[in-house]
Amino acid sequence: MQSADDTHAKQPRVLIPEAKLQQRVSELAQEIMHDYKGREIIAICILKGSFIFFSDMIRKLDLPVVCEFLGVSNYGNRAVSSGEVKITLDINEPLENKHVIVFEDIIDSGLTLSYIMSTLRARKPASIKSCALLLKTENLKTNIDADYLGFKIAKEFVIGYGIDFNGRYRGLPHIGYIEHDH
Repeated sequence: MQSADDTHAKQPRVLIPEAKLQQRVSELAQEIMHDYKGREIIAICILKGSFIFFSDMIRKLDLPVVCEFLGVSNYGNRAVSSGEVKITLDINEPLENKHVIVFEDIIDSGLTLSYIMSTLRARKPASIKSCALLLKTENLKTNIDADYLGFKIAKEFVIGYGIDFNGRYRGLPHIGYIEHDH
Protein backbone atom coordinates (compact mmCIF):
# COMPACT_ATOMS: atom_id res chain seq x y z
CA MET A 1 0.00 0.00 0.00
CA GLN A 2 1.27 3.40 -0.94
CA SER A 3 1.31 6.07 1.73
CA ALA A 4 0.28 9.67 1.11
CA ASP A 5 3.93 10.67 1.55
CA ASP A 6 4.98 8.29 -1.25
CA THR A 7 2.27 9.72 -3.49
CA HIS A 8 3.30 13.29 -2.64
CA ALA A 9 6.90 12.52 -3.58
CA LYS A 10 5.95 11.45 -7.11
CA GLN A 11 5.60 14.13 -9.76
CA PRO A 12 2.16 14.21 -11.33
CA ARG A 13 1.90 13.73 -15.08
CA VAL A 14 -0.27 16.00 -17.22
CA LEU A 15 -3.42 14.37 -18.54
CA ILE A 16 -5.31 17.47 -19.77
CA PRO A 17 -3.19 20.61 -20.29
CA GLU A 18 -4.35 24.00 -19.04
CA ALA A 19 -5.03 25.42 -22.54
CA LYS A 20 -7.24 22.46 -23.46
CA LEU A 21 -9.12 22.79 -20.15
CA GLN A 22 -9.78 26.49 -20.67
CA GLN A 23 -10.92 25.93 -24.26
CA ARG A 24 -13.42 23.29 -23.15
CA VAL A 25 -14.68 25.47 -20.27
CA SER A 26 -15.38 28.24 -22.80
CA GLU A 27 -17.24 25.78 -25.06
CA LEU A 28 -19.34 24.49 -22.15
CA ALA A 29 -20.22 28.07 -21.16
CA GLN A 30 -21.35 28.76 -24.74
CA GLU A 31 -23.58 25.64 -24.69
CA ILE A 32 -25.15 26.68 -21.38
CA MET A 33 -25.71 30.28 -22.52
CA HIS A 34 -27.38 29.00 -25.69
CA ASP A 35 -29.71 26.72 -23.69
CA TYR A 36 -30.55 29.27 -20.95
CA LYS A 37 -30.66 32.52 -22.94
CA GLY A 38 -32.76 35.10 -21.11
CA ARG A 39 -33.17 32.97 -17.97
CA GLU A 40 -31.60 33.19 -14.54
CA ILE A 41 -29.89 30.06 -13.29
CA ILE A 42 -28.94 28.84 -9.88
CA ALA A 43 -25.45 27.44 -10.27
CA ILE A 44 -24.57 24.91 -7.56
CA CYS A 45 -20.90 24.14 -6.94
CA ILE A 46 -20.21 20.71 -5.44
CA LEU A 47 -17.45 21.27 -2.91
CA LYS A 48 -14.61 20.94 -2.63
CA GLY A 49 -13.27 19.59 -5.90
CA SER A 50 -15.40 21.69 -8.27
CA PHE A 51 -14.57 25.16 -6.97
CA ILE A 52 -11.97 26.11 -9.61
CA PHE A 53 -14.00 24.66 -12.50
CA PHE A 54 -17.10 26.40 -11.09
CA SER A 55 -15.42 29.80 -10.74
CA ASP A 56 -14.04 29.61 -14.29
CA MET A 57 -17.46 28.60 -15.63
CA ILE A 58 -19.51 31.31 -13.92
CA ARG A 59 -17.09 34.02 -15.07
CA LYS A 60 -17.70 32.92 -18.66
CA LEU A 61 -21.52 32.75 -18.35
CA ASP A 62 -23.16 35.90 -19.66
CA LEU A 63 -26.39 35.12 -17.80
CA PRO A 64 -27.93 36.14 -14.48
CA VAL A 65 -26.42 33.58 -12.08
CA VAL A 66 -27.07 32.92 -8.39
CA CYS A 67 -24.17 30.94 -6.90
CA GLU A 68 -24.75 28.26 -4.29
CA PHE A 69 -22.45 25.71 -2.69
CA LEU A 70 -23.18 22.13 -1.69
CA GLY A 71 -20.62 20.28 0.39
CA VAL A 72 -20.52 16.55 -0.27
CA SER A 73 -18.14 13.89 0.94
CA ASN A 74 -17.77 10.29 -0.11
CA TYR A 75 -14.02 9.68 -0.43
CA GLY A 76 -12.65 10.62 2.97
CA ASN A 77 -8.89 10.16 2.62
CA ARG A 78 -9.22 7.25 0.22
CA ALA A 79 -8.43 7.18 -3.49
CA VAL A 80 -11.62 5.19 -4.15
CA SER A 81 -15.19 6.30 -3.48
CA SER A 82 -16.76 4.75 -0.40
CA GLY A 83 -20.18 4.79 -2.07
CA GLU A 84 -21.63 6.53 1.00
CA VAL A 85 -22.62 10.14 0.32
CA LYS A 86 -22.68 12.69 3.12
CA ILE A 87 -23.94 16.28 2.81
CA THR A 88 -21.47 18.48 4.70
CA LEU A 89 -22.91 21.88 3.63
CA ASP A 90 -26.39 22.54 2.25
CA ILE A 91 -27.47 25.32 -0.10
CA ASN A 92 -29.44 28.34 1.17
CA GLU A 93 -31.42 29.33 -1.93
CA PRO A 94 -34.92 27.87 -2.45
CA LEU A 95 -34.99 25.94 -5.75
CA GLU A 96 -38.72 25.73 -6.40
CA ASN A 97 -39.53 26.87 -9.96
CA LYS A 98 -35.90 27.88 -10.60
CA HIS A 99 -33.49 26.68 -13.31
CA VAL A 100 -30.67 24.77 -11.63
CA ILE A 101 -27.31 23.57 -12.94
CA VAL A 102 -25.15 21.40 -10.70
CA PHE A 103 -21.40 21.72 -11.34
CA GLU A 104 -19.37 18.63 -10.48
CA ASP A 105 -15.65 18.04 -10.90
CA ILE A 106 -15.76 14.35 -11.72
CA ILE A 107 -18.35 11.62 -12.18
CA ASP A 108 -16.63 8.47 -11.00
CA SER A 109 -19.13 5.81 -9.89
CA GLY A 110 -22.03 8.18 -10.59
CA LEU A 111 -23.50 7.48 -7.15
CA THR A 112 -22.73 10.94 -5.73
CA LEU A 113 -24.22 12.88 -8.64
CA SER A 114 -27.23 10.55 -8.75
CA TYR A 115 -27.84 11.18 -5.04
CA ILE A 116 -27.40 14.95 -5.42
CA MET A 117 -29.72 15.21 -8.43
CA SER A 118 -32.39 13.13 -6.68
CA THR A 119 -32.13 15.23 -3.51
CA LEU A 120 -32.35 18.51 -5.43
CA ARG A 121 -35.25 17.32 -7.66
CA ALA A 122 -37.28 16.90 -4.46
CA ARG A 123 -37.02 20.68 -4.02
CA LYS A 124 -39.11 21.12 -7.21
CA PRO A 125 -36.91 23.19 -9.53
CA ALA A 126 -38.35 24.23 -12.92
CA SER A 127 -35.41 22.38 -14.48
CA ILE A 128 -32.23 20.73 -13.28
CA LYS A 129 -29.17 19.77 -15.28
CA SER A 130 -25.62 18.77 -14.48
CA CYS A 131 -22.29 19.99 -15.79
CA ALA A 132 -19.28 17.80 -15.06
CA LEU A 133 -15.69 18.45 -15.98
CA LEU A 134 -14.72 14.76 -16.09
CA LEU A 135 -16.48 11.40 -16.52
CA LYS A 136 -14.84 8.05 -15.83
CA THR A 137 -17.01 5.87 -18.09
CA GLU A 138 -15.42 2.59 -16.95
CA ASN A 139 -16.26 3.19 -13.27
CA LEU A 140 -19.99 4.00 -13.54
CA LYS A 141 -22.20 2.02 -11.17
CA THR A 142 -25.42 3.83 -12.07
CA ASN A 143 -27.02 5.08 -15.26
CA ILE A 144 -26.16 8.77 -15.08
CA ASP A 145 -24.59 11.14 -17.54
CA ALA A 146 -23.81 14.84 -17.44
CA ASP A 147 -25.97 17.18 -19.50
CA TYR A 148 -22.81 19.20 -20.14
CA LEU A 149 -19.52 17.29 -20.11
CA GLY A 150 -15.93 18.43 -20.36
CA PHE A 151 -13.95 15.23 -20.94
CA LYS A 152 -14.29 11.46 -20.75
CA ILE A 153 -11.28 9.84 -19.10
CA ALA A 154 -10.13 6.33 -18.18
CA LYS A 155 -9.55 5.05 -14.64
CA GLU A 156 -6.64 7.35 -13.73
CA PHE A 157 -6.81 8.88 -10.27
CA VAL A 158 -6.77 12.52 -11.30
CA ILE A 159 -5.66 15.64 -9.48
CA GLY A 160 -5.38 19.35 -10.17
CA TYR A 161 -7.74 22.14 -11.23
CA GLY A 162 -9.44 21.87 -7.83
CA ILE A 163 -9.28 18.09 -7.50
CA ASP A 164 -7.10 16.84 -4.66
CA PHE A 165 -5.52 13.81 -3.11
CA ASN A 166 -5.35 14.13 0.69
CA GLY A 167 -5.70 17.89 0.36
CA ARG A 168 -2.81 18.28 -2.07
CA TYR A 169 -2.57 19.26 -5.76
CA ARG A 170 -5.78 21.38 -5.98
CA GLY A 171 -3.81 24.37 -7.30
CA LEU A 172 -2.40 22.69 -10.41
CA PRO A 173 -3.63 24.59 -13.50
CA HIS A 174 -4.14 21.33 -15.42
CA ILE A 175 -5.62 17.87 -14.82
CA GLY A 176 -2.86 15.51 -13.85
CA TYR A 177 -2.47 12.02 -12.50
CA ILE A 178 -0.03 10.15 -10.36
CA GLU A 179 1.13 6.73 -11.42
CA HIS A 180 0.51 4.35 -8.54
CA ASP A 181 2.53 1.25 -7.85
CA HIS A 182 0.26 -1.77 -7.74
